Amino acid sequence: MLRLDYLSCVLTITSTILVGRRCWEGWLVATVNSVIICIIGIKTAQLGFIPANLFCIVISANNLRTWRKTTIASS
Repeated sequence: MLRLDYLSCVLTITSTILVGRRCWEGWLVATVNSVIICIIGIKTAQLGFIPANLFCIVISANNLRTWRKTTIASS
């Protein structure tokens, strides 16, 4: 059985490393991780995780879009 908490831990570390290395894939990994945390929140009835991580998804998507525009403009 897949342990979502362990998967989320690995994704958190991976996304932090990738974003720190200025890799755009880090933003995607962070977004996937936020979705997983929302699922964990639903399954464990810890509903406070859901709005916080929906906010994180929006911020990650916005940061990725901004980062991609900056990268493309400087190429």
